[in-house]
Amino acid sequence: MFAIAVHGGAGTLSRDTSDAQRQAYLDGLAAALDAGYALLDSGKSSLDAAVAAVRVLEDNPLFNAGLGAVLDRDGVATLDASVMDGGTLGAGAVTGLKHVRNPIDLARLVMEQSPHVMLVGGGAEEFARSKGIELVSNEYFRTPVRQAQLQRLLRGAAEKENDLVAHDGLGSTGTVGAVALDAHGHLAAATSTGGMTGKRWGRVGDSPIIGAGTYANDASCAVSATGHGEYFIRAVVAHDISARMLYAHAPLADAVQTTLARMKALGGNGGVIALDARGRVEMQFNSEGMFRGVRSSDGRRETAI
Repeated sequence: MFAIAVHGGAGTLSRDTSDAQRQAYLDGLAAALDAGYALLDSGKSSLDAAVAAVRVLEDNPLFNAGLGAVLDRDGVATLDASVMDGGTLGAGAVTGLKHVRNPIDLARLVMEQSPHVMLVGGGAEEFARSKGIELVSNEYFRTPVRQAQLQRLLRGAAEKENDLVAHDGLGSTGTVGAVALDAHGHLAAATSTGGMTGKRWGRVGDSPIIGAGTYANDASCAVSATGHGEYFIRAVVAHDISARMLYAHAPLADAVQTTLARMKALGGNGGVIALDARGRVEMQFNSEGMFRGVRSSDGRRETAI
């Protein structure tokens, strides 16, 4: 049994979105699923599959990661990512990137080729250069859609200078991620994001924080989260789901439901994709919607918003 699930952010499309635009999002999710699934089908690891799926989403300007990431208050794209290997509990994370084309690849290198778990900003990019990771101008990430989102926020922010929680449809708090189970029974998780539209002061959300937005353990599950990161950090959502399975022997579905309810009680919105070692998949959310998909060796293949 092997399987992969992906998400493209918490949120939904506006009512005036055309059928063609909606299909473009679904096609993007399907392309990520297929990229990861092809590797699983050829015997590659769950980590290979999860990273490959996220890389496809990073390269798709519709999603809030890599190309097409949302912009901070100064109009700059600043990117975060993390990975975790459920077999070894190895993990790697990067935050505050401005020039790394595919942050998820750098997060994996931090895990595999450094003694550290998290690297930040200029130091992370110095490490990237030392490893031959592709660097690009920050202009590469910016799209007209994201620039327009920022301008709408800034016009509204003039009256609420300190209210930086922007819920401007998909993208303001969106994230991409993948969880995978390979044929050897190993789990992995990967998450990447541009963060929150209009963020400032070096704000970091849950996506690069192991245990909050990303977690994997072969003994329990793999999780990737999306939504209002401050609440996912406070509730340690990804690890809490795993802990409920390990210590309370909760089934995956119950662990996810209970943890999301706990996070909701704090005031947070969002969702997770989660996968256990038996191939059971949960894609639960308490936001209006979540861009998501799953494909498995038992023939299941679906995408949804």
